[in-house]
Amino acid sequence: MGPQPAFPVSVENCEDAAGIRAGAYVPHTTHNVRATRIGRGTVPSARIEHSSGIDTRYRVRNVFYLVKAAAVAPCLVVFAAPSSAQDIEPRSYSNAPIGVNFLIAGYAYTRGGLSFDSSLPITNVHLQTSNAVAAYARSLDLWGTSGKFDVIVPYSWLSGTAEYAGDSVRRVVNGFSDPRFRLSVNLYGAPALTLNEFRDYRQDLIVGASLQISAPWGQYDSERVVNLGTHRWWFKPELGVSKAEGPWTLELSAAATFYTDNNNFYGGNERSQDPVYSSQAHVIYGFQSGAWLSVDATYFAGGRTTVNGVLDDNLQQNWRFGGTLAFPLDVRNSIKLYASSGVSARTGNNFDLLGIAWQYRWGAGI
Repeated sequence: MGPQPAFPVSVENCEDAAGIRAGAYVPHTTHNVRATRIGRGTVPSARIEHSSGIDTRYRVRNVFYLVKAAAVAPCLVVFAAPSSAQDIEPRSYSNAPIGVNFLIAGYAYTRGGLSFDSSLPITNVHLQTSNAVAAYARSLDLWGTSGKFDVIVPYSWLSGTAEYAGDSVRRVVNGFSDPRFRLSVNLYGAPALTLNEFRDYRQDLIVGASLQISAPWGQYDSERVVNLGTHRWWFKPELGVSKAEGPWTLELSAAATFYTDNNNFYGGNERSQDPVYSSQAHVIYGFQSGAWLSVDATYFAGGRTTVNGVLDDNLQQNWRFGGTLAFPLDVRNSIKLYASSGVSARTGNNFDLLGIAWQYRWGAGI
């Protein structure tokens, strides 16, 4: 069975590239603020009534907020993470102005165990991978609530050694991994907003869901036990919750990954796999500069495999921890740095990961 795709992608809300949070108005004199309900989100209208008229400094500042803060709020996350079950994706469920497009390029390096398929029946794994990705995403209006669609195409270089059935195996290969497609929708707390409306949006509680699909179109050689493609489909429904409180955001999500059978596994064998159940937790702090920092954790279990009707002893019960730092360069560009490491793995397949991603965004008046 080949490794699973290496690049989960998600649209999130970054803070203003100029260091201003969406909706963070600072009036010069006394004021009254009126809140307006749009869908299930709260959008303060921030209509300021000054006792001495509108101050010129405030008016200039207000225009700056409208153009800058609203225009650059959305940001695309790309992680060169391991398999679908081991994804670590902070800020997956958040709002973004409809019609914004995202183009990203990313790179990640892994060392240690096999980062693509932790259920593969190999031991004493010493592998290194370099992974590049191109991805596109677009924010959508889905029946009055915000959503997004993304597609990612990874390319990987893999080299190293492992043992399979007592024999030493060396593998050097490069090529495309399986592409991924995902549709996400925010079910509560994130209405579909135009760029102008989004400037006043403040997150409270968001509940969202997504469905990600991986297509078996990557490099695959049935005479090799380790590949870049998987020769099977998988489907991953997920439910997530995001709660903001001041500069802090807490996110929780739960997912299940379902696999079709690989009927040409290593010499024509048939390999099936039980679902993998996973959860993620993220604690995020947003800085006034527009940067944000996240401490991340994921746990996944299940995924036991069967080859030609024989059940393997590879039940997964694994933990990973990591961190993410994102910062804006300007209105259209941002950079993300991330790292993670396995701290506990029943299958003995821990590995370390380091990555960087660049994002460019346009459309919707940005």
